[in-house]
Amino acid sequence: MKVWLKYLIASLLGVACAFILPSGNPSVESAVSFLTEIVIRFGRYMTIPVMFFTAIIAFNRLRDTKLLIKTGLWTGSVIVASSLILTLIGLISILIVRLPRIPITVENVTEQTSLGIADLLRNLFPYSAIETLNNGSFLLASLFFAALIGTASTADPVLFRPVTQLCDSLSKLMYNISVIFTEFLSFGMVAILCYWTIQFKTIIVSGVYTPMIIMLLIDFVIVVGLVYPLIMRYLCHDPHPYRILYASLCSILTAFFSGDTNLVLLLNMRHGKESLGVRRRINGVAHPLFSIFARGGSALVTTIGFIMIWRSYSSLNIPFLDILWIFFTAFGISFLLGGFPIGGAFVSLTVLCTLYGRGFETGFLLLKPAAPIICSFATAFDVATSMFGTYIVAVKTKLIEHHGIKHFI
Repeated sequence: MKVWLKYLIASLLGVACAFILPSGNPSVESAVSFLTEIVIRFGRYMTIPVMFFTAIIAFNRLRDTKLLIKTGLWTGSVIVASSLILTLIGLISILIVRLPRIPITVENVTEQTSLGIADLLRNLFPYSAIETLNNGSFLLASLFFAALIGTASTADPVLFRPVTQLCDSLSKLMYNISVIFTEFLSFGMVAILCYWTIQFKTIIVSGVYTPMIIMLLIDFVIVVGLVYPLIMRYLCHDPHPYRILYASLCSILTAFFSGDTNLVLLLNMRHGKESLGVRRRINGVAHPLFSIFARGGSALVTTIGFIMIWRSYSSLNIPFLDILWIFFTAFGISFLLGGFPIGGAFVSLTVLCTLYGRGFETGFLLLKPAAPIICSFATAFDVATSMFGTYIVAVKTKLIEHHGIKHFI
């Protein structure tokens, strides 16, 4: 059975459980929430080991074959371009379609949210490099350590051959173990979907956020069904771009309902290798970098959310310069969300409101009830970007072995 089909069946069972279980029962919701947390912890369990050892070999091979700079340029260019495209799509959609206002609520801010850039830098450079392997949220720290080992080991291939051989074996071992974990994670989707559906029922029953949800859904269909396939068709000259979308179904499904970019990383790497044929040296570098920096989906929903907040507070038109400020600020913040694998989109919206000021400092509270759905869409956009983007990098570096669609997992 295809992996995406297993996840889909488990998801449907999770939705059914949400309707079967007694609604409004705090004990039941607490139990489901606990099970969901355990499932997410289980899903993330092998992320750092697989990424770390695979990245060491990837950086080593890329530098040894003099493809490191080319891979970095293509990866960086696709990340920036995708974030620009998604932010622009979000801005255009909310400017063209005027959604109904959100009722103003009176609620106090319990705590101030920030990007915590200083903390991210501390995590990137702890007192010991080994500590980077303990951080399961900010993947850049362990990825940077892996890059140092991988590139430095090319200085003397003979002397450091035992190191690369050991890392190569560990990479393959960790990957094989992670395959087992991703298979069992499909069962955990029952709990994730059950918890998500309980939250979704609470959000959708008021009808306040339904127009925004429909807009985000339409934007998502346009991006993954039209924009990205067209880019694949003309940039990669791929006659069948929708097969990339097919290979991404499992990752997108998991990303949407979990809202966790780190949870989906192993699925991305597995489908990149076994379905799309992306070589390990690209799989081990591009996917982590996209997971950390390619958060254009968060920028898209942040832009839509902030303009909705503006229109809820004021009937005046937004000045053109303010529109440009919203666009570029949301775009810039998206690159600083690497430490927020869960809830990054709402953090971005909170920071944008704070930076804008002028009485909008607490405007994000209008969308707080819908935060889980907002973050679900943002994560789905970001994971789709990672799959399509990594494919572009693999094609442009010629590090891909194309598989027939019947061989997709």
